[in-house]
Amino acid sequence: MSPLLITVTELANQIKHQPDTLCLVDCRAKLQFPDWGREQYLHGHIPGAQFADLERDLSGPIIAGKTGRHPLPTPAALASFFADIGISPTTQVVAYDDAGGAYACHLWWQLRWLGHDQCRILDGGLPAWVAAGQPLESGPVARQRAPFIGALRAGLTVTADELLQVDGLLQTETKRIVIDARGPARYAGKEEPIDPVAGHIPGALNLPFSGNLTADGHFLPATALRQRFADAGVTGTGSSATGSSENVVAYCGSGVTACHNIFAMALAGLPPAKLYPGSWSEWITDPSRPIARTN
Repeated sequence: MSPLLITVTELANQIKHQPDTLCLVDCRAKLQFPDWGREQYLHGHIPGAQFADLERDLSGPIIAGKTGRHPLPTPAALASFFADIGISPTTQVVAYDDAGGAYACHLWWQLRWLGHDQCRILDGGLPAWVAAGQPLESGPVARQRAPFIGALRAGLTVTADELLQVDGLLQTETKRIVIDARGPARYAGKEEPIDPVAGHIPGALNLPFSGNLTADGHFLPATALRQRFADAGVTGTGSSATGSSENVVAYCGSGVTACHNIFAMALAGLPPAKLYPGSWSEWITDPSRPIARTN
């Protein structure tokens, strides 16, 4: 198993034998039902898990006409939340959800953004835990604040203005690849159940995050993931390699499921892509930004 993933068996053993080294984080969410994740967490969660609220804990304030639906929190606010739920510099974080890692990978990326690399995703998530006959507990879990030390990593994100530049940050013979993690119908502009404008960023490729998973919600093997991204043109590493994953930008509707593709690239052994945090919901706040649709 990759050091980025943890199996149900491995997690159960760690909870049993080394609980003090661990911070479990339940990341369940539904975009159109803000309170759903917390309600599900209180109803039943992996014993000892804290809850990370996508809207309240992992997103900053929305500014109408300027930000997307889930803007990044300030580093200080995010670091304070991580400290509140008990993450110290030596803590092993395990994140899970019930959506194939769609939300857990967002937490993984945010921890990495603040310099904390000790985070693993529960492969198969809560469904795999339940299917294995492992226990759940209900109600909140008492918090024990820890001295989280965040060290913001520069260069992991891009802005809309950078995406609009013809040459941008990546010049000479290098090629920027922009990957859209949403489903095909939203990418094509045939439907848009969440945002007021349909379509995609011109030139972007569609790699739905669900394609990183098996039918039962586990991550594909690294070789299969590597081939998936190679088929999209991500074939090399290094600053001068055309199609290098260092030149890839990931986005989605609001900067959440894009992190799933970034995680999958890391799982495949590729340097992680950069994240466009505002994603489509921010892109469309400025009517001068171009929009593409496909038939």
